[in-house]
Amino acid sequence: GTGVAGWADALPTWEVGDKAATRVASGQCFAALTATVPGLMGGGADLSGNTGTLLKGATQFDREHPEGRQLYFGIREHGMGAIMNGMAAHGGVVPVGGTFFVFSDYMRPSVRLAALAEHQVIYSWTHDSVGVGEDGPTHQPIEHLASLRAMPGLRVVRPADANETATAWAQALEHRGPTALVLSRQDLPVLAGTAGNDGARKGAYVLAEVGEVADDLPDLVLVGTGSEVAVCLDAAELLAADGLGVRVVSMPCWEDFDEQDEAYQAEVLPGIVPTLAVEAGVSLGWDRWADETVAIDRFGASAPGSTVLRELGMSAEHVAKVARALLDEIDD
Repeated sequence: GTGVAGWADALPTWEVGDKAATRVASGQCFAALTATVPGLMGGGADLSGNTGTLLKGATQFDREHPEGRQLYFGIREHGMGAIMNGMAAHGGVVPVGGTFFVFSDYMRPSVRLAALAEHQVIYSWTHDSVGVGEDGPTHQPIEHLASLRAMPGLRVVRPADANETATAWAQALEHRGPTALVLSRQDLPVLAGTAGNDGARKGAYVLAEVGEVADDLPDLVLVGTGSEVAVCLDAAELLAADGLGVRVVSMPCWEDFDEQDEAYQAEVLPGIVPTLAVEAGVSLGWDRWADETVAIDRFGASAPGSTVLRELGMSAEHVAKVARALLDEIDD
């Protein structure tokens, strides 16, 4: 089994109105689950504290302490991934490794091997967008989501809030293969409807219907991932004030949604309804799910994270503007 009976009950929950960076929520999930999942262990590539992979009070794994759960991989992302693969191949443990999302490029061959060999490993990749801020474009992931989604066998999960993060952890421990948790640096609001919602397990689900929606068909669907789900909700309120009925879909995992039957996919994303996707990364691939995309098809900039996000279009006002243009174009 995954752990002791009732292992998932150890996962924390958060209340609507709370705020938490998903990297922080992920760290709390990791720590809580070590009490009920004996084989769970891990650490970071010299970034344990930043990536939610520091287990406070845990014994460091070394020659003298083989029972230790805390690993310090050192500044070697590819080495960390390779070590995790070896641990998973041996069996008996589920290794967790953390680094900044932009550094996932450094460990890509190890990640590819994990996907190829179906190793059960969990990557905690944090600082997931231009929301990183002042570190600038060298440290701001842009193309990484699309690049990793292109890899067969890798589940890429970008949760919208802390509660979706807890669900992602439960699934990662149930899944016999690699899971990438893509997590925010900045605080995100805990959203209504995410706690215990089984829809998150299906990769995408209807989080909210805003305004008047007739016959279960809205005027527009906004679909977002990660930090942009909250942006979609705010944009939906602006559009509802114009008399539009707007569906907001949270889509934490393309791979899981792709595995659902066509009926469920059509229930969430009706093909006959104009659909706008919102994600703080390149638009590549979104044409499969949406008619138009608010994305970032350029490198970022050095400024406070909230400023960079706003200037590059990740705001409710800009999303609403693009949505109105999409609807006008279809009407014409």
